[in-house]
Amino acid sequence: MAKQLIKKFLQAVFLICTGGMTYYNFEVLFRGFSHISMFLCGGLSFYTVGCLNESPNRHIPFLSQMFLGSLIITAYEFITGVIVNLHMHLNVWDYSKMPLNIKGQICLPFSILWFFLSPICIVVDDYIRYGLFGREKPDYSLKS
Repeated sequence: MAKQLIKKFLQAVFLICTGGMTYYNFEVLFRGFSHISMFLCGGLSFYTVGCLNESPNRHIPFLSQMFLGSLIITAYEFITGVIVNLHMHLNVWDYSKMPLNIKGQICLPFSILWFFLSPICIVVDDYIRYGLFGREKPDYSLKS
């Protein structure tokens, strides 16, 4: 039992670090800089979105996973923003000039972007779990 828990914990750490490093590097590539808080936000987002289709007892349609993924990423972004930008005053980002923003921490255009990027998280997570952790091979065919 303890061995199983350690294995699950290490898998979660690996997936969080993979998502965190990827998000951090994308920010550096597209913005020219990032912040360590984006490593944590991106990592937790990647891991949580990847967990959406991990339950064998429930099937969530792919489009619904994309929608939920967008909500999850937006929620992590808001929580991170409130902590690092509003409370710690680190000014990592500011969406206050973006349309339909909340406290300058999240905005509708980025939530829509997360919707279209979440399939990458879902598929990459599935293949990492398959290739490294011996999970079932992903099947994205349209059969019922």
